[in-house]
Amino acid sequence: MNQNFTHPKTQLAHRTRREFLNTTASGLGMAALGSMLTADNLINAASVDDAAMSVNPLAPRPSHFDPKAKACIFIFMAGAPSHIDLFDPKPVLQERHGQPLPESLLEKVRFAFIKKNNALLQGSPYKFNKHGQCGMELSELLPHLGSVADDLLLIRSLHTEQFNHHPGQLMMQCGRGTFGLPTMGSWLTYGLGNVSQNLPGYVVLSSGRGSSGGATLWQSGFLPSTYAGVLLRNQGEPVLNLSNPSGIPNELQRAGLNTLREVNGKRFEEVHDPEIAARIASYELAYRMQTAAPELVDLSGESASTIDDYGLNRDEPKEFGGRGKQGDTYKSFAKNCLMARRMVERGVRFINIVYASWDHHSGIPKELPYNAGCVDQPIAALIKDLKQRGLLDSTMVVWGSEFGRTPLGENRNGKREVGSGRDHHPYSFSMLMAGGGMQGGKVYGQTDEIGWHATEDRVHINDLHATMLHQFGLDHLKLTHRFQGRDFRLTDVGGKVIHDWIA
Repeated sequence: MNQNFTHPKTQLAHRTRREFLNTTASGLGMAALGSMLTADNLINAASVDDAAMSVNPLAPRPSHFDPKAKACIFIFMAGAPSHIDLFDPKPVLQERHGQPLPESLLEKVRFAFIKKNNALLQGSPYKFNKHGQCGMELSELLPHLGSVADDLLLIRSLHTEQFNHHPGQLMMQCGRGTFGLPTMGSWLTYGLGNVSQNLPGYVVLSSGRGSSGGATLWQSGFLPSTYAGVLLRNQGEPVLNLSNPSGIPNELQRAGLNTLREVNGKRFEEVHDPEIAARIASYELAYRMQTAAPELVDLSGESASTIDDYGLNRDEPKEFGGRGKQGDTYKSFAKNCLMARRMVERGVRFINIVYASWDHHSGIPKELPYNAGCVDQPIAALIKDLKQRGLLDSTMVVWGSEFGRTPLGENRNGKREVGSGRDHHPYSFSMLMAGGGMQGGKVYGQTDEIGWHATEDRVHINDLHATMLHQFGLDHLKLTHRFQGRDFRLTDVGGKVIHDWIA
């Protein structure tokens, strides 16, 4: 006889009162009931029982206080665009083009590739123009974004501790430059749940070459896997293996899922492992996505003017190219921006559009215009589209990267001459925000006369995250998860809400 066997009656007798309550009155059945009632708008999400939420990890949750934002579109420009050439005009740098940087600034500085002993200042070849009633100065490479300047918050004073790409990208996405941490999209869905019944709460879209950080930029870390980002493909099925295999009817698939849910449910009652609840939720969501995802990516219902506004039919520039080009990049990025608006309309909480690469160690005159041309029109169209539909006030649009680029020309070959590229620069860089209760037509922060250091209203990435969470009604100090004996949060041990950004 198997010595590990326990009679069912003995198993039942050994169940604790808490286990009985969790597995009957407020267990999987209550989670399913709560989910259905919430979907039918019969109860408020805030009234769903806490135990039901713990079993259904995607159940909507109340925020700490009234939110201004309901969705976030984070457009991540992996590889680090040059703030010097796009967002932060520096006339003094232009005057000092080709001159060495004072040794006092170089003494404790680390570079990825630049050789300190013969580095020279490099001005921007691009003109800056004023836009909107606010008079915001943007590069001539960004005329479409200039047309929405009065909706933009331009932050010129960000800084970070990381000066290499992967740690820097993790820092921007996770609040620290280390592996194994949840991303901001994971934290948001963990804190607020998913209001969409048929699509994930956290979706990732990619264009260009792909970021060096890869899938670590949409991981769930130590949070249950249901909070990880779901990457949608640009071609074919949005998600691999989403459709039933040939010959498998929907009724048979549903019966199999019911059996699987029952088996997983019994196991959850025994061990209360949140990963089992995450698995159940993921299977059910995938089943519903079989209908929702194809409808999401079908753009046939969009007007010709909308397609044209986003630039889906633009031709790839023949005279430019480089690090950002991978297939039909212009069409791919434009489609992703339009898809992001469609996801917001369908209740997706966090959409991360990743475009790479802006890692211009050389070739700025050809490659920067290509990348800027790729993203300028679709992002501006997205902001206008959201505003026209009454969605911008509740949708936060963010344009950002892991760091900036040096005011010095790159001299990797050791020659004392001004090159055509720039190295990694963590001491100052720029970002854009729009909507979600943020002030439009505002420039915040300042760098020194050559764009080296953030000197006024300095912003750490943890401050950015704290402010973003605040707009979603979340106190960054209270949104925590205990792991290995410590309470973790997106903002690590820092971060402050920047109220000057908020409308």
